[in-house]
Amino acid sequence: MTNNKKFYTVMQYDVIVIGSGPGGYVAAIRCAQLGLKTACIEKYSTFGGTCLNVGCIPSKALLDSSEHYHNAAHTFKTHGINLENLQVDFGQMVKRKDEVVAQTTGGITFLFKKNKITSYQGVGSFVDKNTIKVTKADGSEETITTKNVIIATGSKPSSLPFLKVDKQRIITSTEALNLPEVPKHLVLIGGGVIGLELGSVYARLGAKVSVVEFMDAIIPTMDRSLSKELQKVLQKQGIEFYLGHKVTGATSDGNEVTVTFDSPKGDKMELKADYCMVAVGRVAYTDGLGLENIGITVEERGKKITVDEHLETSVKGVYAIGDVVRGAMLAHKAEDEGTFVAELIAGQKPHINYNLIPGVVYTWPEVASVGYTEEQLKEKGVKYKTGSFPFKASGRARASMDIDGFVKVLADQATDEILGVHMIGPRAADMIAEAVVAMEFRASAEDVTRMSHAHPTFTEAIREACLAATENRAIHI
Repeated sequence: MTNNKKFYTVMQYDVIVIGSGPGGYVAAIRCAQLGLKTACIEKYSTFGGTCLNVGCIPSKALLDSSEHYHNAAHTFKTHGINLENLQVDFGQMVKRKDEVVAQTTGGITFLFKKNKITSYQGVGSFVDKNTIKVTKADGSEETITTKNVIIATGSKPSSLPFLKVDKQRIITSTEALNLPEVPKHLVLIGGGVIGLELGSVYARLGAKVSVVEFMDAIIPTMDRSLSKELQKVLQKQGIEFYLGHKVTGATSDGNEVTVTFDSPKGDKMELKADYCMVAVGRVAYTDGLGLENIGITVEERGKKITVDEHLETSVKGVYAIGDVVRGAMLAHKAEDEGTFVAELIAGQKPHINYNLIPGVVYTWPEVASVGYTEEQLKEKGVKYKTGSFPFKASGRARASMDIDGFVKVLADQATDEILGVHMIGPRAADMIAEAVVAMEFRASAEDVTRMSHAHPTFTEAIREACLAATENRAIHI
């Protein structure tokens, strides 16, 4: 007699998330909230990934500390506050930064326990699409099974093939967060967000900072007007720029770094400094995942994983989010994608508008942008109108001595719908959220002008820029 009874393997989990950065931990928490039995695998001893450990959070802690010092040294006297023998205790600054990191990563541990998420410490890799092997630090292995997998392994700093990072004098952003001293001279290779943020930290603390950038503008992916204004402001803060210059090498003798580069005309140039930070972007971290075991290949350039509109890979039930997939490498983009995939697995119908994910540079003044740039609208042939408002015309900005920068609004010429908002100024990182909300609801520039803005506030500049875009109706310029 034939036994036709079928046997099924009972999966331990509904979802396993590999990686606990902003994308991974948010995905895990949202999955758990939706009733899915969830596990998260993290290779390091603390949760939070690059962002919480060696990225967003520690860099903002140092940015805030250095801004306090800069204000004490340069603006307190004007405010009527007199100080003597002002000094930087850089060791205490770094210690405070570490405390902020510890509190934040510890918060993820608490949230995992609260949401009954099982955590595994080790390297997660695919045995097959439903089986994940966890290799622990002591070499021992454990195998767990799941219905779905979310890959959220993030990224690591890129390097130049001809330039060796020794992590002592030639460093990346990771080492720049833990230098033993404030550099006398720091050379930044790359004029993007990461380099400029950390460069501004050390410039405020007294370092000479030189930026060598291959492109003809800093923050080249943002609206060109922001690039020009930020460069002007940072130059006033003492940072020097070599734009359109091609780095050819960097060598260290243990105490000094020599950076060589070519000018736009082909002249050979060099800078000598005590530190050189390589900030030429980041590359997806997909090593050791065992993707080949389930038939997934990564892009040759950038090592990113190809996904469909649902962030699902070519293997059903295996998803990827954040820095390992297409799009900007932003923590909040990864968070949105983590929520998106969790809700999709749970049978909901979420959406993400990638055009409305804001970008921010946390220098001071801050830079923030959402939607289309002016250059993109010109390239698309979209007819648009523009309105701008400078912070030097803002009463709130004058009161706080933060008069650098402006808000620029781009609106459709025919419909007045807001197509892009670009700002550089005080608290731009927070203010950009107003623009995101307005654009999510497809507001017109006039819609924003009809909304009451408290006075005096920095956000009045957004309303004034919208007024300027609406028949040139700005009140205070």
